[in-house]
Amino acid sequence: MKINQLRTAWVLATLMWYTAIDSTRCIFKYFFSTISRDWTDKVLHHWVDQLLNEVQVEYKVINPFNVQPQPGVATIIMCNHSSAYDIPLAFKAFPKHSIRMLSKKELAKIPLMGKAMAAAEFPFIDRKNKYQAIKDLAYAQKLMESGIVMWIAPEGTRSKDGKLGSFKKGGFITAIQSKATIIPIGIRGANSILPARTFNLHLKQKAEIHIGKPIDASQFSIDNKEQLIRHTYEVIKELVGENPSA
Repeated sequence: MKINQLRTAWVLATLMWYTAIDSTRCIFKYFFSTISRDWTDKVLHHWVDQLLNEVQVEYKVINPFNVQPQPGVATIIMCNHSSAYDIPLAFKAFPKHSIRMLSKKELAKIPLMGKAMAAAEFPFIDRKNKYQAIKDLAYAQKLMESGIVMWIAPEGTRSKDGKLGSFKKGGFITAIQSKATIIPIGIRGANSILPARTFNLHLKQKAEIHIGKPIDASQFSIDNKEQLIRHTYEVIKELVGENPSA
């Protein structure tokens, strides 16, 4: 095995160790003490720093409109999803806020991590059960009302080729119903760190987190949700640099 392959294996093992340790901390705090949102935020951002530092990624946040989640306003971050590293990079967009990811139900079954995510107020969605998914999105809406910024991948899953895929409607229905502000983000370079559906981890990559103008979902209705979906798609497509004008 080549040296770089050995190093990659070591880094992956280290990342799994960090995740296991922080997950265990959350579970113990939840069952044997009093877990607070502030405490959880600190653990999450510490975990994010560990994931990014271990792969030595050089990232920068590009926020030309000085966008920030506003207190008392339901807020959803929507960004492209080409890699597992989209998530820690997205957290860096707003490091002082309580951000939680709308996660697929399968993640809840992962030992340690699944229970830790539940303890940390991560909502899960059952994409294979329409009626359960409606209930899951309603819970996500309640979390936003309590001050959590919700991270949603509108593509529904990671892109196979790194390009922006088509958007699912569920997150947009939630945005309209909760009269949320959508903050569009385009992450460039995450797919170079860890491509989707692989363990081909690459160190010392560069990434950019492009934050666009907020989109007011309250200006749309369920009947014209397709307009909101198309608009958000075009905005994120430009932010990731796939439009000729970007």
